[in-house]
Order: sequence, then structure tokens, then C-alpha cells
Amino acid sequence: MKPLFKDTLKIVNVGLAGFGDNVVAAGGECVALTWQPPAHGDRDAAWALAQVLNDPTIEEANKVAFARLLEANPVLIDVAVARDVMPAMASGRKLILHAGPPIAWAAMCGPMRGGILGAVVLEGWADTTDDATRLVEAGSVALEPCHHHGAVGPMAGIISPSMPVWVVENATGGNRAYSNFNEGLGKVLRFGANDRGVIDRLRFIARDVAPTLRAAVKQLGRIELKSLMAQALNMGDEVHNRNAAATALLFKQLAPALLATDVPRERAAAALNFVAGNDHFFLNLSMAACKAMLDAAGNVPASSLVTAMSRNGVNFGIRLSGTGDRWFEAPANPIDGLYFPGYSLADAAPDLGDSAITETAGVGGFAMAAAPAIVKFVGGTAADALHHSLRMRAITLGANPSFTLPALDFAGVAAGIDARKVVDRGILPVINSGIAHREPGVGQIGAGITTAPMACFGAAVEELARTVASSATRAKQ
Repeated sequence: MKPLFKDTLKIVNVGLAGFGDNVVAAGGECVALTWQPPAHGDRDAAWALAQVLNDPTIEEANKVAFARLLEANPVLIDVAVARDVMPAMASGRKLILHAGPPIAWAAMCGPMRGGILGAVVLEGWADTTDDATRLVEAGSVALEPCHHHGAVGPMAGIISPSMPVWVVENATGGNRAYSNFNEGLGKVLRFGANDRGVIDRLRFIARDVAPTLRAAVKQLGRIELKSLMAQALNMGDEVHNRNAAATALLFKQLAPALLATDVPRERAAAALNFVAGNDHFFLNLSMAACKAMLDAAGNVPASSLVTAMSRNGVNFGIRLSGTGDRWFEAPANPIDGLYFPGYSLADAAPDLGDSAITETAGVGGFAMAAAPAIVKFVGGTAADALHHSLRMRAITLGANPSFTLPALDFAGVAAGIDARKVVDRGILPVINSGIAHREPGVGQIGAGITTAPMACFGAAVEELARTVASSATRAKQ
């Protein structure tokens, strides 16, 4: 033992820095290890994690789910009216879809309520928003999550029967996903605005823009979205809050195809001007593509891969491949970001929208290294963008070689969020998002960075542990 006391003491300190400081003060050397309990100290979640962390059944299931995610090939095949392609709306039922996990009308945030009321007027079910309010409060209009119908929508996420939707198909697995059209910036339905100008713009999209673009899509046959998104990532987009390159690439395909159709020149010009005037136009297609990829990875028994992250302006919800359609929810986090002049965090609605489906698929906030210019919109620095992309590698099953990041030597984006790793490592999925005013009708007031709540992942891991244990018990009987 004598040599031990004669040599310089070298330690690894876990926990409070003060213990290591005393060793250094006495002439020793210390390496500080940052550590915290799993699940932010939630004992039940930590115990569930211990049961599933290296479970071979889960490991094999994750290989299957992750392979399906990587193999999925989303392609745009059509533009259609929602009631013509979404079975739940085909019967003439008064149904409006919204973003996030399920939520009752009385509990909804202002922007979502405003969007729903606008959609009721748009459908002609009521003449005014006051009449629409009475109709909804009487229970005469069904309100359900987009995700329950293979769909996604940004912010309030409103889809009603007469709205045009993008139809995206996974060419590998055959499953389909849908999204509404992006209205542009300013006062728009997705931020809860519902005045006459908003309704008129929605009718213009349905009457003129959508049928015109449908003709172009039919002329092309289909548009490969995966390769378009990959190219956009190499051009400075992250295909969530920055879609300038992706929209330009889409425009490049649509314009010549449209000229080859018999659509009147004036109508074609109006539709193309609408696309060209909105750098966010591709966002809804990006979301539908990601939804198609993640649905392909869904319903793999025992898999801990996250297939959805979504917010309704009150709660944040996630789904796992191995636990089916069940939601795991917690209060939505606020968004730390840049606010437009005159607004602050006090004016903001909590995190809102289905657009976190992009991060769930490995783009958006996970791909911020591809889009350093995004920090001018959401805050932070270019170094922060790199850090976010690197940090997400710690909570995913692997990388997606189809989506590469030039700033990281063309490494694939981190993809396949593993709920177990989130709980184990205390690293939360990063999301960049627009910020809506908490009152309907005001619109967007900023953009920033947020994370998913840990409680969602803890609850999901607990349920996964119960599911796997139950399956093992049945197998032995």
C-alpha cells in the first residue's frame, strides 16, 4: 500500500464537484464526471429502464423497426380533397382533425380553438365563429388528432373535409400519409386566425392552387420526396423551419410539368406564384414524408423506437412502435427563442403542432448542422446547431445514410429515437419550432428551440417494460 500513498492521487469524481476540489487542493488530480440519475430521478421509470435496457427481445425488435424506417421511400402521388381519401371523412361526418394527442375542446389552447372555428365556417357548417362555437360546444363536430388518421399538420394542424391534402405513399411498404397545404405567413388558420381574409385564402388554395398542382403531379407521375429532402439538406435546409431550398427544388419539378398540361396560363401562373412566394411551402410535404417513414416503423412488438412526437398547445405526446397507438403525455414545454418586436414568452402558447414529426424522423432540429442560417430565426449560434446534431446521436438507434450533413463530413443524421436511451442518458430530443401567440387570431410571434418532456419517455418505458414482461409470461405458459 505504501507506493499508493507516495504517488500522486488520481481520481474520477462523480457528483458534487466539492469532493474533487479537495483532492486537487491537496495536490491530486481529478477528472470530473457529469452524472445524474436516470429519468431525472423518477424511481419508477428508472426501475423500468433497468428491466429493458439490454433486453434481447427489444434489441431485435429495434433492428426490425429501424430497418423499416431506413428503407421507407416516401413519394408524392397525388393532391386530393380530404374527404375523398381519408375514410373517416368520407361519410359526410362533421369531423375536424387537429395537431397533437387527443384533447377536449374545453382544454384546448387559443390558437387551436381559433383554427377549429375557422374550419367550421370554411365548411359552411356555421356562418360566423360565434355560431361555430355553439356548434362545437354542443358536440355536433367531432375533434380528433391528425395522427389517428395517418395525417399531420403544422401548429394547430387543422384538416377539415373540404381541404386539399398532399397524398404521400411509402413506395416500399405501401402505407400512406396526408398533410394539409401550407398557407404562407401572416394571419393564417394554423396560428388560429379565422377572419374573412383567412377563409378566402383557404378557398383560393382549394379552388385554384390545389387542382392546378394536382395536374402537375399527375403529369410527373410521382415526386420522390426522400431524395429531394436529402438534396435540400445539402443546400442549407433542415426541412422543418427552413425549407427555402426544398421549396425551390419542388418548384423546379412542378413548373415545367405544369406547362406540359392543359391548365390555363393564368391559373398556372397564380399557383406557381403562390408556391414561389412561400419559402415554407415544402414544410407540409416534409411532414407527410416523415409521417410515412415513421408509420412504416410502427407496430413492431417490443420496439422502443419513437414513432411520433406531437404537441397540442397544452400537452406533449409521444408514441412507441412497441406500444401501438397509445399516447404518453406530459405538459408541453415553453419555447426558448427569438420573439418578434413587442412580444415575449408571456404572450406565447406552449409548444404546438405535429411538425415535430420531422425531428422524430431525424431531420429538423436533429439536422440543424445542415442549416446554420436557421439560428438567425430560432436563436443561438452556428456552433449550437452543430452541437444539437451531435448530441442527438446519444439517444438514437443509428444514422440515416440517406440524409447527410455536410458540416459533419457528410455523416448521416441521427435517427430512430430510442426511448430507453432518452431516459438513461437524460438527453431530450431537440425541436425547433415556430411560436404562436396564446390568443387566436394574432398569429406567429417568434421561433425558437424546445425539447420534449422527460415524463413522456419515462411513462413510455414503464409501459414497454410491462408489455415485454407480459409477453414473456404468456410465452412461458
